[in-house]
Order: sequence, then structure tokens, then C-alpha cells
Amino acid sequence: MKIQVLCIALFCSFIACTPKTQNINFIEEEVSIDLPKMIDPVVKTDSEWKSELNEQEYYVIREKGTERSFSGDLWDNKQAGIYTCRACQLPLFTSNTKFKSGTGWPSYYQPIKKEYIKEDTDHLLGYPRTEVMCARCEGHLGHVFPDGPEPTGLRYCINSVSLDFVDETTAN
Repeated sequence: MKIQVLCIALFCSFIACTPKTQNINFIEEEVSIDLPKMIDPVVKTDSEWKSELNEQEYYVIREKGTERSFSGDLWDNKQAGIYTCRACQLPLFTSNTKFKSGTGWPSYYQPIKKEYIKEDTDHLLGYPRTEVMCARCEGHLGHVFPDGPEPTGLRYCINSVSLDFVDETTAN
């Protein structure tokens, strides 16, 4: 039994290791909307957030929860467009970087701009994971793992409830 627990712990540590770092070109020039040059923080009280977000959104975005896999409205969205933070509308990902991960959550191999994503390490499951948050409102989005496709090798595994989708035809 101790060997099994040790093997699981080693595997989890391997999966949670620091993502690959490469020189990648962010796709901000390919985005069909104006991107903010500066990000002014959005700071609100808990009561303000509760009045603006529904119960599930508040749980995931403000309390760092997770929606059930395959339950969100965007995990299998195949339309062209921009994915924004549901809480503050900062553009975060494009459909061009979305891929089918099989996890039941929307997955992307890179954000629009690295400055739009804030990272932190959490230990909520007993091992380190890299949490990703919106850089503007610090809303919880999901986690990033080092098992994604090229060119980055990253998988940004994001809760649907943390995102809004802007169709490419209405993005301008």
C-alpha cells in the first residue's frame, strides 16, 4: 500500500511540474478586437461580486471552485471567436488556440497575451498545481498543465463558467 501511495505521489508531482517554457509568439495581432494595452485592476467587494455573478459563477470564479467536467456550455464550442473573462470581459483566449483535450473543459495551448493571465501555485488537492487567473479581476479560471500540444506544450484547462464567448462575426 505504501508503494502505491508513493507511486501516485510521484506521478502527481510529475504531472504538476513546471510547464515547458519556450519562445512562443502570442497571437494578439491575429485577434479581431482591440486589446487593452494596460490592465486596470477590477476590485470589488464580495457582495458586489455576488450581485453580479450567479451562484455557480461565484463559486468557481471567486471561491476557486471547479465545475463538473462536460457540464459547461463552452467545452465543445467549435465556433470562431474570442473567449473573455466572465467577470470582467478581458479577452483571454481565441478559438484558434482551442483544442480537444478530452477532459470535458475548454482547453487552449496559449492565452492571447501572457500579461492577461496570472499564475499561482495551489495545493488544494494535496500536490502543487499551477492555477490560472484573470490578470484584471483575479478571477479563478482553471489550471495549466505541461501536457498540451505544440507549439507550447501547455494545456490551459479552463472552467466554462469562468468564460464568455464572443462570436467572430460580432467581435468587431
